[in-house]
Amino acid sequence: MGFLKGKGPDGQAPQAPATTTKKLGDAAEEAALAHLQAAGLLLVARNYRTPGRGGGEIDLVMRTRDGTLVFVEVRRRASAAHGGAGGSITALKQRRIVFAARHFLLRLGRTPPCRFDVVLVQGAQIEWLPAAFDAG
Repeated sequence: MGFLKGKGPDGQAPQAPATTTKKLGDAAEEAALAHLQAAGLLLVARNYRTPGRGGGEIDLVMRTRDGTLVFVEVRRRASAAHGGAGGSITALKQRRIVFAARHFLLRLGRTPPCRFDVVLVQGAQIEWLPAAFDAG
């Protein structure tokens, strides 16, 4: 006897996961934003994407009190296994973030002081790494 299309062995439709990866990522981004705002940074832009294929995305663009523009990458992992959240920020990912930051600055029309921060979210723990990498 075959199974009905889209049904499990019990004949019932499979249940969607209670929490999707997107929802978990959005929650991590919200937690990172709240953490940075509590430290005095102001939100400038969220999920800034460059047009076209192969571009980059910046999770959060923030501004410090002294006017420094901060491009923030938020990474979430459930555990520290396999390098944890920080281990997933590869050189390629860094290049794409830098590319997107340059595009953002071109649209801004000026180049204020800038830096690239990372916020790692592992479970309930948040770790903020100011100036985690540079544009070089």
